[in-house]
Amino acid sequence: MAELSRRERRKIDTRDDDLFYDQPRFVTHVDDAFCERLTALYREYLSPGDAVFDAMSSHVSHLPEIAFDRVVGHGMNADELAANDRLDEWFVQNFNEVQTLPLETGAFDAVLCAVSVQYLQHPTAVFAEFARVLAPGGVLVVSFSNRMFPTKAIRAWRAASMDGRAELVCRYVDSTAAFETPTVVRDQPGRDPFYAVVARRRQNRS
Repeated sequence: MAELSRRERRKIDTRDDDLFYDQPRFVTHVDDAFCERLTALYREYLSPGDAVFDAMSSHVSHLPEIAFDRVVGHGMNADELAANDRLDEWFVQNFNEVQTLPLETGAFDAVLCAVSVQYLQHPTAVFAEFARVLAPGGVLVVSFSNRMFPTKAIRAWRAASMDGRAELVCRYVDSTAAFETPTVVRDQPGRDPFYAVVARRRQNRS
């Protein structure tokens, strides 16, 4: 898949993202049933001792009560990340400005991205970095619903159906040529539809 076109990347609100995320939002952006379903999905794929990268995170990571070796968080608001007691370390970075991650190659058993993928303007570059930091056999879990900040979501996402959004995320995964065929999880645990794309890093890193 080629990088999204300028039109597909377009946001309604073109102001600096840093201004939009300057104030913390200590809320969950999906309903409780979605959050519980996400935690259950994580429990299926995560194991004690795993190193986890929680990309585009906030004050909560929805992780199950598992003893992980290391949990690194990323987000756009320092106050939110500092309030997240599941993170051992964290950093603030605007993926729409800088896509390269300040993380070691092959250092993580899991990369998670919850209800935030719709804001990425350069997703192929970001997903390539997700692949780079994953160890062979590691898992990528990208979850989303129909909720968003519509002024900050990219046009390609706003214009797509829920299944179309799942196809879009699968295309992001496939663009890296680093993952096995992704699986799409669809559920309706509560009011908000639950979608997740799950993919394993190929064993051969070449």
